[in-house]
Amino acid sequence: MYLIVGLGNPEKQYEKTFHNMGFIAAGDAAEALGAKFRKKECEASVAEAHINGEKVIIARPLTYMNNSGRAVKQLMAKYKIDEENLLVVYDDYDLPKGKVRIRAGGSAGTHNGMRSIIGETGLTAFPRIRIGIRDEEVKIPLINYVLSEVRREDYELFAEACKKAGEAAAEFARGASIEMVMNKLDRKSTRLNSSHTDISRMPSSA
Repeated sequence: MYLIVGLGNPEKQYEKTFHNMGFIAAGDAAEALGAKFRKKECEASVAEAHINGEKVIIARPLTYMNNSGRAVKQLMAKYKIDEENLLVVYDDYDLPKGKVRIRAGGSAGTHNGMRSIIGETGLTAFPRIRIGIRDEEVKIPLINYVLSEVRREDYELFAEACKKAGEAAAEFARGASIEMVMNKLDRKSTRLNSSHTDISRMPSSA
């Protein structure tokens, strides 16, 4: 069984902010796996898919970013998710905007959502996909930046990055190893066709 978690904040006012890249990518992962967000459980909005006989849970925590770990811990306990089958997708200020990177494990860095997950679960060896958000042209405090809205001229760039991250998460849920997903990401260009993915219509977390 797999658990894919996209991090973000649940209220409409946050939908197009940098901190909601994980929510958008979770929607793309669900779409790639033929799943829909139809229920709420464990303080999260949840979609379910069945791939090759395995259940896949795609979740958007409704606890707000700084308490993301609370929902993740509950979901892992309910579905008995092994650490290596948890995948978290989130925005990362340490990467330039539009870049997508996957790691097999590690620290939380500067991300409060990841700090919450590691703090609540005590785990660090789970894979994560990071979506870069840093814009060298914008000079405002980080806490203000992550909660600011993506500029319209960057919609396509971030839509493509989220789609790329979502598809990588779907590949992982289909049984691909982290190494295989890494290699596939490396082979792809940073920009993808975004014909069905548009940040301006980011799905609600409700």
